Amino acid sequence: MNEAHFPGRAPIDAYGNGGFRFADMSHRGSLLCLPSGIYGWNVEQGTELTANLFSKVWGEASDLEVFLVGTGLDIKMLPLELKEAFKSRAISSDPMSTGAAVRTYNVLLAEQRAVGAAFIVV
Repeated sequence: MNEAHFPGRAPIDAYGNGGFRFADMSHRGSLLCLPSGIYGWNVEQGTELTANLFSKVWGEASDLEVFLVGTGLDIKMLPLELKEAFKSRAISSDPMSTGAAVRTYNVLLAEQRAVGAAFIVV
């Protein structure tokens, strides 16, 4: 986890070129979006996704119903261990390309749904 932290929820305004824009700010690298805020996330395309990488998510599991995982340029299925970790906490997990995940996150956030997301930088 990077030290970067935005203490609140905000839609993602733009993505690409190695980063994201949100809340009149920019961030280089991947993001983890949770009810408590938006955090820098030390994950790159090609990183094997394990339950340990989502430890901050597990701490906020009671505030989440849906968790989107933007897996980069292409859709990559989540490993069974990770799917089971989400399922055991009653969180629906949905992997998709980062672009699709950003768009879906923004819609669910606007609907005030209990959504979180991990976006791997593209």
